[in-house]
Amino acid sequence: MYRKICLSLAGLGLAVGLQSYAFADDSSYKPGTVWEFSTIKTEPGQFENYLDWLDDKWKKEQELMKKEGYVVSYHVLNVNNSREGEGDLILAVEYKDYMTNAQREAIQKKVEAMFAADTHKMETQSGDRKVMRKLAGSMELQELNLK
Repeated sequence: MYRKICLSLAGLGLAVGLQSYAFADDSSYKPGTVWEFSTIKTEPGQFENYLDWLDDKWKKEQELMKKEGYVVSYHVLNVNNSREGEGDLILAVEYKDYMTNAQREAIQKKVEAMFAADTHKMETQSGDRKVMRKLAGSMELQELNLK
């Protein structure tokens, strides 16, 4: 279900992105890279374990996507003064552009091959990380480069 939602949102993002390009010639900006921010709340005593996972599997996936030309940069940000109930980490990924469904499926197959895991196994592994963290929210943005 998560994958279907992501693909649906990607389609919506593509439609919005295309609409932005239609206005770009008459505007004072040009659409830039697409950013995805995920706010993570690590569970008590699990910060180092979760950072170990990020440094291994998450980083490998980002590097593959960077090598394939989809990801421009990625960052792990520590929230120094989080308020009650807010996350303590932000995962930021900068994409070159919106991805099509076909591109998402192609990169998903490469990620599955790299980790020797199909979508079901990867979904289960994501659930297994619940002991380390919970997703507190996410956001997708597009940079607007002023002319």
